[in-house]
Amino acid sequence: MVHKDKAHRPTSTSRCSGPMRRRSFLEVGGLSLLGMGMADYLRAEEIAKLGGKKTREKSVIFIWLPGGPPHMETYDMKPDAPLEYRGLFKPIKTNVSGIDVCELLPLHAKCADKYTLIRSVHHDFSDHGGGHKRFLTGRIPASPVNTVNDAPSVLSIMQKMLTQPGQPLPASIAGVDRGRHGIDTFAFGSAYLGPSVAPFIVAGDPSANDFKVQNIGLAPEMENRLNDRLRLLQGMDNLRRDLDSSGLMEAMDSFSQRAVGMLTSPKVRDAFDLTQEPDSVRDRYGRHAFGQRGLLARRLIESGSRFVTMVWENPNDPKGMPKNCTYNWDSHAVNCDLFADARWRFPYYDQALTALVEDLYERGLDQDVMLIATGEFGRTPRVSNTKGSQTGIMQPGRDHWPSAMSMLVSGGGMRTGQVIGATNSRGEHPIERAMSPNDVWATVYKFLGINYEESFLDFQGRPMPILPFGEPIREILSV
Repeated sequence: MVHKDKAHRPTSTSRCSGPMRRRSFLEVGGLSLLGMGMADYLRAEEIAKLGGKKTREKSVIFIWLPGGPPHMETYDMKPDAPLEYRGLFKPIKTNVSGIDVCELLPLHAKCADKYTLIRSVHHDFSDHGGGHKRFLTGRIPASPVNTVNDAPSVLSIMQKMLTQPGQPLPASIAGVDRGRHGIDTFAFGSAYLGPSVAPFIVAGDPSANDFKVQNIGLAPEMENRLNDRLRLLQGMDNLRRDLDSSGLMEAMDSFSQRAVGMLTSPKVRDAFDLTQEPDSVRDRYGRHAFGQRGLLARRLIESGSRFVTMVWENPNDPKGMPKNCTYNWDSHAVNCDLFADARWRFPYYDQALTALVEDLYERGLDQDVMLIATGEFGRTPRVSNTKGSQTGIMQPGRDHWPSAMSMLVSGGGMRTGQVIGATNSRGEHPIERAMSPNDVWATVYKFLGINYEESFLDFQGRPMPILPFGEPIREILSV
């Protein structure tokens, strides 16, 4: 039975409390999008090579904003709604007529022609765990809480579908804060696909002077020793692999191959080395966690990774986080003063995201790299007031709200400079072009040339499609 999210909003919103054959890009990538047959595609690629043009695989940068950004303080403001709905901030015009954003996002206003705002994605899971699983797996989760996946996350699917023999960088990489690197922290797990296709997680703040990716890089004098040891262990590993039926050895093989490639590849070391960027570029992105993770994402994509997720929770302000603000985007009144938190957080977000958008265009990556920025849901349209746990005083906030959310998409050869969908006058639910997270993922899969109707076998041996439902968003597809 195919399950779909309901079109209406929930009646209440709770508070926090055997695998398929993998097709290569040359077999599938871009063919359905371009309407070309295999012979046509290969012929076009050969002509491009003969003409000296570099062909490039498609890639995605996924900016994940855990906690749920407030849609009515960012991309879906309602200046005519009652004060308890619209909040304190005013919309400002952008360089595209008809597109407004929050006054705290002035850099967004200068490059609206390079992105699209989607205002009508929604689902039914108001808990962080359920919201993460619903969004990141494209499935209705078995449990509305916790972040242990019963279906593989998109990050793991990308690792499985986009990995190619001999590539030094993992196909799917995720950057997170130190201490937030557990595979189940954000529902990044691979479920029945097994641990061998888990995303490679990089923990730490790239803006910190002591930032270092663990286990990348090998002293030259150690490389011969490593090769000798690999040959010695190969025979033993083959025997153990033949005796193993649990899949664990396959996972160990995958991790070992990935680790060896990363240890011995100068290209990998260089990709993670932000000091190779000019100071002016690093400054443009911002010398904070949001900015340097955005820059790192671009470098990883340019070095061959195909799906890079960067988790933006705390910008890690060198001056520290104000007492009336909170760690991530979870702007309950008990956690923070919603408006104070926005005044502190939004400038970092504004700087980092727009630098990434403009950099992709300036470097000619806008046709081949798609950028998405979103959280798991929006926030309640009506502002509530509660005593803050840190401040001890009454302060405003918004709770979880999956019935309406906003997101930004850019690049990918998409049509930009537009708004898709709309919510009602109080930002409560979609009234135009209602969509689910699956429509977003259908668009991504199509862009990457992945047939999302193909299936994997689950733990019971049942075939499970990559995406059980959803349609590509026609308004942004270039063809």
